[in-house]
Amino acid sequence: MQSKRSALTPWQLTPWHRMWRLLPARQRRVALAWGSAALAGTARWPLPRAAGHEIILAGDFDGASGLGEGARLTRAALGVLAVTCIAPHVGGAAEEVPPSSADAPLIMHVNAPMLPLALLRLGRRWTARRRLIGYWNWELQSIPADWRAGAACVHEAWTPSSFTAQALETLLPGRVRVVPYAVAASPPRPAALDRAAFGLPANGVVVLVSFNLASSFERKNPLGAIAAFRAAFGDRADRLLVLKVTHVEHAPADFARLRAEAAAASNIRLETRIMSAPESHALTAASDIVLSLHRSEGFGLVPAEAMLLGRPVVATGWSGNMDFMDETSAALVAVDLVPSRDPRRVYEVPGAVWAEPRIGEAVGHLRRLADDAGERSALGLRGLAMAKSRLGTAGLDGALRGIGMLGGAPAGERLPA
Repeated sequence: MQSKRSALTPWQLTPWHRMWRLLPARQRRVALAWGSAALAGTARWPLPRAAGHEIILAGDFDGASGLGEGARLTRAALGVLAVTCIAPHVGGAAEEVPPSSADAPLIMHVNAPMLPLALLRLGRRWTARRRLIGYWNWELQSIPADWRAGAACVHEAWTPSSFTAQALETLLPGRVRVVPYAVAASPPRPAALDRAAFGLPANGVVVLVSFNLASSFERKNPLGAIAAFRAAFGDRADRLLVLKVTHVEHAPADFARLRAEAAAASNIRLETRIMSAPESHALTAASDIVLSLHRSEGFGLVPAEAMLLGRPVVATGWSGNMDFMDETSAALVAVDLVPSRDPRRVYEVPGAVWAEPRIGEAVGHLRRLADDAGERSALGLRGLAMAKSRLGTAGLDGALRGIGMLGGAPAGERLPA
């Protein structure tokens, strides 16, 4: 049922609301970030104590975004570490009761521009006198100006990759920890579905590209993946490219471009059905190669899950995924760094660059793996071993001990720059 608020036409809104909606989306986001930051206030010093085995973890646990999945992974990893986790949803936590002890830190899986607003929604009974930690992800080496609003609200930041940590150091020098998502602690569990369940051929080689269209179309670079596949295999009927795309309604123009490119080849298939996580993982497990020619990733959840499923990965050799990949565990594609150009303006940051993967190298990797089942299997096993060794709970355990949790000794006060 549509709410009265959402049913309002622009002329039924207040004059101030109409003026607000006339502003470009980017300006509205910046104004909201700084306005909410002014109300939320800055993090208080000296640094609040953190101790014990209790955490408040706030995030969008139902969200389909990378941050939502990161929040779910962290919650699961805390369970593995036997840490009591109180997990209020950032949209409102009235049904939850905050711990009486102020020693339980608050970890926010909300990126910096929206973090002050999330703090206001939680309220002071959740935030007052606590150590505040932002668990952030970003996909460029340059940070947008509106991130500074949220940076003032936290004592430190955690991030899932060293790539993003280098960028965040410009905001919080000396107060950034690399805490990889503990994907291996709750690995993907495919549903009992085979190729036939997805309408895939029993024979031939299936290459899978999987991404969320609500994320940046240009950054995910599916057209680059199509170009590489077409150059590698042409119209071969025994080679199939599956483009698994979610949330197509968020970017109809981008989806139209993708659909037009896919329609030009008989061996390219679009998969837009809504799947559960086990069903999605079953599709990955049913594929022979997982391809990610991204221009940049803050972490790289899709290739990480593919590696944990033993699938060989062909991926851009740059950005956050390089924390759990090397030339022995994935088929890495060399890049040229170019200025980031994003029509949606999310990644239009002055001076920012991202990767342009070299299509010719991707073509070589695809052909080699498609022609050699033994090499596909061997690469998949090496990728599995690498992902298990890099993406367990060790990073989270070390971060918690580093702030004084789990019996650890805090590594001195991390003072603001």
